[in-house]
Amino acid sequence: MDCVTTATRLKGYWFHCLLHLTIWLYSFNNVLSLESLSEPIRIYSAPNLASPPKSGIFEPIEISPTVIPHYSFPVNSLPPMYPTHPSTYDPVLTGRCPVNFSAVSSVLERTASDCNQPLAAVVGNVICCPQFSSLLHIFQGLYSTGSDNLVLQTAHADDCFKDIVSILASRGANSSIPFICSAKSTNLTGGSCPVKDMDTFEKTVNTSKLLEACGTIDPLKECCRPSCQPVIMEAALKISGVQSYLNDDKGTGGISTHVDVISDCKGVVFSWISKKLPIDSANKAFRILSACKVNKACPLDLKPPSEVIDACHNVAAPSPSCCSSLNNYIASIQRQMLITNRQAIMCATMFGSMLQKGGVITNVYELCDVDIKDFSLQAYGQEGCLLPSLPADMVYDNSTGFSFTCDLSDNIAAPWPSSSSMTSMSLCAPEMSLPALPTSQNSGNPGCRGGGVDFFVPILSIFVFNILLF
Repeated sequence: MDCVTTATRLKGYWFHCLLHLTIWLYSFNNVLSLESLSEPIRIYSAPNLASPPKSGIFEPIEISPTVIPHYSFPVNSLPPMYPTHPSTYDPVLTGRCPVNFSAVSSVLERTASDCNQPLAAVVGNVICCPQFSSLLHIFQGLYSTGSDNLVLQTAHADDCFKDIVSILASRGANSSIPFICSAKSTNLTGGSCPVKDMDTFEKTVNTSKLLEACGTIDPLKECCRPSCQPVIMEAALKISGVQSYLNDDKGTGGISTHVDVISDCKGVVFSWISKKLPIDSANKAFRILSACKVNKACPLDLKPPSEVIDACHNVAAPSPSCCSSLNNYIASIQRQMLITNRQAIMCATMFGSMLQKGGVITNVYELCDVDIKDFSLQAYGQEGCLLPSLPADMVYDNSTGFSFTCDLSDNIAAPWPSSSSMTSMSLCAPEMSLPALPTSQNSGNPGCRGGGVDFFVPILSIFVFNILLF
């Protein structure tokens, strides 16, 4: 009897193993079938791209990866799609820009990567445009090498600007960078700044002080305890003539007319710095300064939240209708772009102030479990990605396409403002670095976090096209 029982158990064991093997082989066969369908696809240059595919979005699409299908946002997130590979070709240049572009090839490649065609719009504010601006400053310095000029001559500015955009587009960058970044060829000419040559500049400005302050910038200190920014402004004021205007006590009535002059003169100061620093050092410095600037404000377009105010006006406890209205509003703004952790705090505070002005007194962020990551573009339709306050460059890999680094400390509660005024808001106060990790008791409420499962995304690949289209 014992032998029969043992034999029966052995048969059951071997049958169980055989069943597992059969299932594994079947799955492996399916994987091979899918891989055989995913053969490399020929990539065409932008002028020859086909229209969006007619096939379903859940099957392999036989088109160039540089084509973004024009699908509306589905209810559920799309599955990962093929990596986005940059389509490169030889640019057609004007031939009238007297600059050796190979001297700035590294910065051009970095800019093309940071402003790649499918992602330039959603990372424009924090990655693409700061890098493109840095490229223009460095290009000004390169143009004036061997001469006394700090800016481009008007006759060359248009042609050089067109060549820069053409080269970037040929390396896979978005050809609409000038529109995305509000840049134009006059940014290379110094505009209305009265000082555009090295000799006058160095006689007017304390250049040793400028180089000492901006030669090496501490990214952890510059934005809150700036050392380079005030020296740049001081230099711009001196060469603009506005400083003497202020010293003469002529009042402040005409100061607004000098804003453009000061801005143009700051461009001249940047050009001088780029001539004195190695290209990589200048690019790093300009990116840090840009990060300080963009983190001072919320870049999202916050529409009047009238529906949220109506739904949340008198709530004092978790309310499905209030949270639903709040979630719908946040979902509409989070699709605009990727933002940094500091920008998210600014946006959450600004939106909270708008609600308070409308009569919403209760902290609805706490009631509805709203995190700061909810204000940024969502990955895979459900997980927010906040960029670090100093965003890293886009990274390109042959197998995975473009990717960027998300902040790992983004799972923190959105700050509810202490008042409806934004005047006292500061991210540099010692007591206000970042809010503490949430300890809300309302994790079961119908808030933005859904089931409350925390999922961190160290590297967010751009396979998911539904985060780009809306």
